[in-house]
Amino acid sequence: MTQVDFYILPSADPLARLDFACKLTEKAWRMGHRIYLHCNDAAQRDELDARLWRFKGESFVPHGTAESEPEGQVVLGLGESCGDHHDLLINLDLKVPPFAKAFARVAEVVVEDPAIRQAARESFRFYREQGYPLQDHRLQRL
Repeated sequence: MTQVDFYILPSADPLARLDFACKLTEKAWRMGHRIYLHCNDAAQRDELDARLWRFKGESFVPHGTAESEPEGQVVLGLGESCGDHHDLLINLDLKVPPFAKAFARVAEVVVEDPAIRQAARESFRFYREQGYPLQDHRLQRL
């Protein structure tokens, strides 16, 4: 069954979610995982794409969009399908995507913004009701 991890960040800035997603993506990519980053909308995906290029001066995480590189190791996507990705889902949407159950692991990234926290509570409740193993990680610093 899918393992769901909630990463609770000590920031109210919604963009901190993208920065953390970059760090998590780099770590998972270096470990050989295939990562699907599910974005809320095209603007968020464009911002995440830009941050993956520049978040760390000495590293590069090869990535592409679900439309241009559906088989890539790191894919940024929108919509109702994750293609053939089933390893790690980093969910940056405010709701649980319908394909979450297809993944071995799901990472939900939460900041102290009221709308994001409320959406995370609803997602947590959904996962718990479905019987997913849940873990929360309260980070002290970014």
